[in-house]
Amino acid sequence: MAKPTPLSGFPEWLPDGRIVEQHVLDTLRHTFELHGFAGIETRAVEPLDQLLRKGETSKEVYLLSRLQEENGQSSDKQLGLHFDLTVPFARYVLENAGKLAFPLKRYQIQKVWRGERPQDGRFREFIQADIDVVGAGELPYHFEVEVPLVIAEALGSLAGIGLPPVRILVNNRRVAEGFYRGIGLDDVEGVLRQIDKLDKIGPEKVSGLLVAECGATEDQAKACLALASISGSDVGVIAEVRALAESHGATTELLETGLGELEALIAAASERAPGVVVADLKIARGLDYYTGSVYETVLVGHEQLGSICSGGRYDTLASDGRNTYPGVGLSIGVSRLVSRLLSAELVRATRSVPSAVLVAVSSEDQRVASDAVATALRARDIPVEVAPSAAKFGKQIKYADRRGIPFVWFPGTAGEDGVVGADQVKDIRSGEQVDADAATWEPSDADRWPQVVPVP
Repeated sequence: MAKPTPLSGFPEWLPDGRIVEQHVLDTLRHTFELHGFAGIETRAVEPLDQLLRKGETSKEVYLLSRLQEENGQSSDKQLGLHFDLTVPFARYVLENAGKLAFPLKRYQIQKVWRGERPQDGRFREFIQADIDVVGAGELPYHFEVEVPLVIAEALGSLAGIGLPPVRILVNNRRVAEGFYRGIGLDDVEGVLRQIDKLDKIGPEKVSGLLVAECGATEDQAKACLALASISGSDVGVIAEVRALAESHGATTELLETGLGELEALIAAASERAPGVVVADLKIARGLDYYTGSVYETVLVGHEQLGSICSGGRYDTLASDGRNTYPGVGLSIGVSRLVSRLLSAELVRATRSVPSAVLVAVSSEDQRVASDAVATALRARDIPVEVAPSAAKFGKQIKYADRRGIPFVWFPGTAGEDGVVGADQVKDIRSGEQVDADAATWEPSDADRWPQVVPVP
């Protein structure tokens, strides 16, 4: 078989990279559960018409089909792989509403697929970790405060392994809409889509698009950019926005409602996660189903990577025509996050295999004794493997060293008088070798399982 050609956009970590990824996933899961979020998993496919109902993602969806359809006929309902976890979650809520308790707090960690051009931190197949709170009919605003703070805690829990600080940038769509309408712009969604491009194309081009595609005058475009330039981590931001709105005669009830909500979020965050949550009035989130708070998260010092976590409040994403299930959620791009941790050599695994101990085999006749030692150690939650062959002990030690296994265990053997000598265990890093009993010996906590640590 010829050497296969790698497929770009489908990450496959080496074993030590997988240990890093698993640590990140376990940490996120633990934090989510600490806050009462219950885990779910949805199917990988959805009907294509459901995936495309927003009309913006047709080029991103991977279609699912059989190589040979039964009787030469294709299925009536075309299926596609989900490109995020929000659409399948909305469907899940509608299908199971009668069996769920609201408000529903759920987390979901799964792979998703998008047919876009791969680049640094952007993949065709990747893992997302979502949390959402969904209500039946209504959802109190305080959940818009809680959800980003849970994310701040989850990502903060990874600081010990070397994750850089994060900044959660927040805005409120009611502020933006109230301001835009106050200055006379009615194409709110269009303005939001253009403002969302600020970091990519800059203010001059955005201004031109506001005039050309949204019907804005030069003065209205300048006002939109002035709003987008406001940012800060304390409630002083609220006064800045009010002053700008007053100067343009754009003070509206909707604007004031949004400012009240944004102020509550910033005030709570300044106490529970000082410096992490920052009001940034250019955060727009171009998707039109967001209705309140919107969030984007960046790694400090790695802003060029783009957002590693985003989301917002939505009021109508899940609705069956009679009942509406408003929600708020955030989604972490786990694969993007892990790829940066690995490629920038910010973290490492202390070893690439779970085994803390290699049990040596003196001869194939004695393999049963080695297996017995391994069984006794595993019973006490010590990961162990037995040497693959009864080679010279020096060769078995080299095998352990290549795999990064810190300890080699030598089962006791019978001497000429029939007395069995004590088992011994060798720390191959220091060379220390001591008598040991498989019923009581313990490695250090740092050696029992692979650790994920910062790179010095």
